[in-house]
Amino acid sequence: MYSVIRPLLFRLDPESAHRLTLSLLRLAGFFAPARWILQAVYFCQPKPVVAFGYQFTNPVGLAAGYDKDAMAVRGLAALGFGHLELGTVTPLPQAGNPKPRLFRLIEDEAVINRMGFPSKGSAFVMRRLERLNIRSLNRDGVLLGINLGKNKNTPNEQAVFDYLSLLQNFAPYADYLAINISSPNTPGLRELQSRLALETLLTQLDSQRRLEEKRLEKRLPLLVKLAPDLSDSELDEILDVVLRTRMNGLILTNTTVERGSLRSPFHNETGGLSGSPLAARSEVILTRVKKQAGEKLPVVSVGGIQSSQDARRRLDLGASLVQIYTGLVYKGPGLVKQIVNGL
Repeated sequence: MYSVIRPLLFRLDPESAHRLTLSLLRLAGFFAPARWILQAVYFCQPKPVVAFGYQFTNPVGLAAGYDKDAMAVRGLAALGFGHLELGTVTPLPQAGNPKPRLFRLIEDEAVINRMGFPSKGSAFVMRRLERLNIRSLNRDGVLLGINLGKNKNTPNEQAVFDYLSLLQNFAPYADYLAINISSPNTPGLRELQSRLALETLLTQLDSQRRLEEKRLEKRLPLLVKLAPDLSDSELDEILDVVLRTRMNGLILTNTTVERGSLRSPFHNETGGLSGSPLAARSEVILTRVKKQAGEKLPVVSVGGIQSSQDARRRLDLGASLVQIYTGLVYKGPGLVKQIVNGL
């Protein structure tokens, strides 16, 4: 079916096509009969896995960036995912970067984006989540992560206040929270990956997390999402900080600013590159982290996963979970079922 629809979607600019598919999934999730049909068509055999203290129905999740404002949670949950990561959410609404800011590199099965955290803001997303029955979502076997980011105009020395407010706001709704300090499209954001800045940030987030866990009487794992463009020494320093500040895991990796050999005419566009060209670097980072941290630090692997073979390789390299996004653009929603049933 998707092989028929894809050429029509690809006639639209990438951002319009994304809005359309998200709107259709939102409608499908709103109407129970449509949701049941999706669940039947995309049913996945359970492949339980334990990570961060939770049992996931299967190891395949949706990466952050697809549903930034929690618009289509029910529809997405019907596609067979074991977890959904919403966002990136920022404290205040922001438009993101000027358009065009999203490019398909069809020849490379890749995407370049310079979205810049467009977000309707935390208040809007909280209202969306309040309308969801989170417990029923969990009963359907889907866990919910929320990816958090600072506003563009927040100076790095004040970024901790953005992340603290987001942590407090979304603690009641999330099964886990992801700290995004690695997008290449917010100026200066990746500087928060430096040792001193990261230790300051994560120490305070850990303290606030413990207060929220006590208040809500629930677990609240914190994961840190890292860039693929780190040197070995930078990565080693980050691992030391992440372990000492009691983070629960890593998401590896965000998009890359490196280009390598790309065939598409859009290869020179600025922004973060995702899709097949990111796969090798994402695997290198995963391998190094597991060698250094072993079982002490569970990893969610994302970047260039387009088949069950790709996902199996990440799991064999030590990842606890995997996430997909760009693969959905090129393979369609059936990719989730293909991966899960192929594991």
